[in-house]
Amino acid sequence: MTIRSFLTEKWRTLIIPIAAFAVLSTVLFFPREQPDELSEERGQSLLETIETTESGTIEEVEAPVELVAEAVSAAILVDVKGAVKHPGLYSMQDGDRLLDAVDKAGGYTESADTRLLNHAQRLQDESVVYVPVAGEEPPIFPAADSSPSSDSSSAKVNINTANESEFQTLPGIGPAKAAAIIQYREENGAFKQLDDLKNISGIGDKTFEKLAPHISN
Repeated sequence: MTIRSFLTEKWRTLIIPIAAFAVLSTVLFFPREQPDELSEERGQSLLETIETTESGTIEEVEAPVELVAEAVSAAILVDVKGAVKHPGLYSMQDGDRLLDAVDKAGGYTESADTRLLNHAQRLQDESVVYVPVAGEEPPIFPAADSSPSSDSSSAKVNINTANESEFQTLPGIGPAKAAAIIQYREENGAFKQLDDLKNISGIGDKTFEKLAPHISN
């Protein structure tokens, strides 16, 4: 055996275990640390994404709920006139009463005559609340739900059985006059003739002429 072959075999014996140890160390230590770090970073990123998504979802759900709540509360417009402290157009809620509109207008003035007003009457959109002064004949306002009259198309209102809402469908009859008609009927009995309506304050010849085609007894 030559010296060269002896050295070659010796180096092979030393190099092979060293190389195997190096490869084994690389496989056991370095690959494990890198995936763990990546896993932690990915996990943190995923957690932040989930929290952001949940936060966004809550905001998207709450906004429509507020819009629905606003839409549910329907408003109606009422014109408050006469002997109130602050006459004007007021936004009211569906189901409010005449007294609610007066309160919103600041209440009655000292000269207001409230005897013929029905404070419990339910308000309608586009209606007029008129508070007369003592001794005043209230002006005529068309009813909120009245439409252009057609003598042949509408049924007549029986003045002996009609309620306040039915009276207000007649031309020139508002809340005050409707309440006055019923009060007169309760105190004096049924109307014997149609023109007995002229005994009620605020219903003169001109007003009766407009009512006559639409009433019966």
